Amino acid sequence: MSIEQTLKQRSNNTCELCASQDKLSVYAVPPEGEAHSDKAILVCATCAAQLNGDEQLSATHWHCLNDSMWSPIPAVQVVAWRLLNQLSTEHGWAMDMLDMLYLDEPTQQWAQAAIAEEEDVIHLDANGVRLNAGDTVTLIKDLDVKGSSLVAKRGTAVRNISLTSNPEHIEGRVDGQRIVIVTQYVKK
Repeated sequence: MSIEQTLKQRSNNTCELCASQDKLSVYAVPPEGEAHSDKAILVCATCAAQLNGDEQLSATHWHCLNDSMWSPIPAVQVVAWRLLNQLSTEHGWAMDMLDMLYLDEPTQQWAQAAIAEEEDVIHLDANGVRLNAGDTVTLIKDLDVKGSSLVAKRGTAVRNISLTSNPEHIEGRVDGQRIVIVTQYVKK
């Protein structure tokens, strides 16, 4: 049986991300090794265009990940994690879903593999010390949080930070709220 036939049978002839039945095709989840149905998913034309970079990510389309991220198929989980990770910098709902998504260790490593290849961005704190995902930083200035009445006070520890594609921004939780923080206002 071909990979496409296996995926059609596994997905019941629907897109494994958004459940559409329109123009289905095989999407090999990077990093691609040998072709195998465990390393691929069946996607519709809309999902394929956005995954391949032919179209810009449409946040409204990807609300479908709320259902597909719970798939038992590791390849679907990997793609959902990567998309939510990309969308989380601009959309709070994506960050909330990403916080709920659990991946076992091998699946998490697979999900992060392609991102690690793309990341050439280096984040530095106010003292020029390199920041890594998961680090704890301390605010060196009171920060007004846009869109909220929250003021993040100087000296506040921000644990388990996330890095963004912008080297001047990191993300972290302050008083239970996930915020974007300018790296020049933190120290490791």
